[in-house]
Amino acid sequence: MIEVSTSGPKSAVNRVTRSRVFERFARAGFVMAGVVHLLIGYLAVRIAFGGSGSTDQSGAMAELATKPGGVPALVFAVAAFVFMALWRLTEAALGSRDGGDEDRSSDLFHRGKALAVALVYFGYALTAFSFVRGSGKSSGGQNAGLSARLMESTGGKVALVVAGLVIIAVGGYHIYKGATRKFLEKLHTHNGLVRKLGTVGYLSKGSAIAGVGVLVIVAVNQSDPGKASGLDAALKTLGGQPFGPVLLVAAGLGIAAYGLYDLACARYAKM
Repeated sequence: MIEVSTSGPKSAVNRVTRSRVFERFARAGFVMAGVVHLLIGYLAVRIAFGGSGSTDQSGAMAELATKPGGVPALVFAVAAFVFMALWRLTEAALGSRDGGDEDRSSDLFHRGKALAVALVYFGYALTAFSFVRGSGKSSGGQNAGLSARLMESTGGKVALVVAGLVIIAVGGYHIYKGATRKFLEKLHTHNGLVRKLGTVGYLSKGSAIAGVGVLVIVAVNQSDPGKASGLDAALKTLGGQPFGPVLLVAAGLGIAAYGLYDLACARYAKM
């Protein structure tokens, strides 16, 4: 729980983050994250029917950049993602305002999670900014290049395996939140549609994230950095399985459901 003092930098941070303007810009981060997930879902379905594209955040932003008004939308996305990242950084530093009386271990966990989410949103902002500048690149290709360099040494391979296990754990946590509906604790509503979107979305996104982690470990075992290229590789690997197009459509719709849940969070999330 954030303690409001009467003076000092902590009080100044509280005043800024409690302002309605700051909160509205931060909530816009949910909107743009929702758009990104909707586009990833769309790209996955398109590929299932023989289309092309990169089914990750860089592919989604590349798709957005080609549309009328896409570049201005990406400029807005950069600002929204930065504000959301800053909001999460304040949670990491000061604690959540809706955290209640948590014990120390629970408080540290939530602060660590807030820091991780902040880094994700800063990553989104950097990716969006690269496409605004016209220098955007596939994040899958960058991941594969980094993996190839790490595979050149034993220490690098160990680091990749550890990273794969961490990614699997993150995916498992998403699946847990979807299965138990713990995400409802962070909402001001228990609306039936929002609950269903969150459940399907968390289960689908968690499964996709866990698949990324599994592929990282497989990539190390097979010395194939191409398999460690992120969400795009995970979804396209899924599409290459028996009944792959059906599975890919299901995954795409699930990720799109998470996108719609993000849009709902713009209004209902506790912040």
